[in-house]
Amino acid sequence: MGARLRVVLDQLVHVADADHAAAALDLAAGLVETAPSGCGVEAIVPSGSTVSIAGMADVRTLGLARRELAASWQMGLAPGVGGGLIHSASLMAPLVRHDRVHDNDQTTVTLWDLRAWEAPETLSKSTIVWQRGMLRRAVKHADAVVVPSHAVAERLAALSKLGDRIRVIPGAAPRALVVPLDASARRAALSLPARYIVLTGTASSLTAGFAAAAAVDADAVVLDAPEGSEPRLAELAAAAGLPESRAHIRGALPVEDRAAIFAGAAAFVATADETAWPWRVVEAMTLGVPVIAVASGVHRDVIADGGAVVDESEIPDAVADALGSGARRLSVLGADRSRSFSWAGSAERVWGLHADL
Repeated sequence: MGARLRVVLDQLVHVADADHAAAALDLAAGLVETAPSGCGVEAIVPSGSTVSIAGMADVRTLGLARRELAASWQMGLAPGVGGGLIHSASLMAPLVRHDRVHDNDQTTVTLWDLRAWEAPETLSKSTIVWQRGMLRRAVKHADAVVVPSHAVAERLAALSKLGDRIRVIPGAAPRALVVPLDASARRAALSLPARYIVLTGTASSLTAGFAAAAAVDADAVVLDAPEGSEPRLAELAAAAGLPESRAHIRGALPVEDRAAIFAGAAAFVATADETAWPWRVVEAMTLGVPVIAVASGVHRDVIADGGAVVDESEIPDAVADALGSGARRLSVLGADRSRSFSWAGSAERVWGLHADL
């Protein structure tokens, strides 16, 4: 019998982070599809979970629900999990002492962003405490910590004593990211205008995006806005010269709605320089939306020549180009760059990681 790679799928019932939950499922499906000959994939899930991924060899259902399981694993208690090769697409993993050399037990985890360290104001206190605690456990017990870009790897290396255990494996757009047949109706239901650009970022960074929208006489649609931030962001838009009625603030949306929004967008602007995998950037490139992003290590890693990576002061000019003569060029370059990222490719690299270990 070949190796069995056991993946943690902790958000099948209780979704704490929609992007992480979707990534875990997409990666697990990719691991099944790319499994080497004689190898298989098993799932480790909280109680009450049902796994619907075709080809999954086995499912280990634990006795605790996700919230209790997160607390248990944070304290280093992992009864009923067992050993073997364990991979998690987040920090949610049974990070306990194990013997990789003699028992061939391995545990690897994934860290998509460093907000708990660099932007704690964007997270709840409990989330910050949990993530920092789990990274400390990873430093002690993880055989590798996967991050999505070299810029994240460099920053994590400065924050922790992981040494050569940091490995870079990028993410990808959701497999479900397809423009729906009812895209126009979805945009209408969201009360979106005919002409707009899409923005993501923090309250402190979105001003440049609002100013760019005003400069090109377009509305602005903000994605992933924190709950309750709408009035503040609308005020920022007005201060930047974009009337509040032309700033459409939206929170977390399902992938079908995001695809519909991107399908109608003239451009996408990522205004924040966070050390985090840029989920919406990759989605925009995948759907051929011209991408403009503020200069950062992560954006240079991920976008490369697939979009315009510029200083904040250059965003308005870059948006004007994206809506004018540069539209076709940026659309083609972004779509071409997006082909560098796939869950099958990431899965192959995860298999390679465990083989190397």
